[in-house]
Amino acid sequence: MWSSCHPKSDADLAECSELGKSLSRLSQPTILTLLAQAGEPMHGYIIVQKAAASPMFGGKKPDATGIYRALKRMENAGYVTSEWATPEQGSAKRMFSLTQKGYDCLRRWIDALACYEVTIEELRGQAATALGIDLPPTPTCMHE
Repeated sequence: MWSSCHPKSDADLAECSELGKSLSRLSQPTILTLLAQAGEPMHGYIIVQKAAASPMFGGKKPDATGIYRALKRMENAGYVTSEWATPEQGSAKRMFSLTQKGYDCLRRWIDALACYEVTIEELRGQAATALGIDLPPTPTCMHE
């Protein structure tokens, strides 16, 4: 049994590969939260780096391509906007900003995440009952 919510290694994960390393569905609230916390435009590389430190990824660098795909989907939905920053030195960077629609979406995520939490606890209980075992304590995310 794991004592935290993240597998410690790929070998741990392989014991039940369907557990997955992350819930891709939660990348959207993670990115929206990072942009809201920043309060200013951020470029994709910084979003990827900050996402690694978020509860979603627990210190492991997320797939940058997946983050950029999520940003593109969110831009198409109107949750973020982007502009190219072209400094005098260095390369151009696409800067992402949260829109009002993005703030509104993040507010809805707060409620949705609460519903996920309730649903997950119910499923844990049903799974333990199906196995005929006492419900194990909820693991503590340690992000080590």
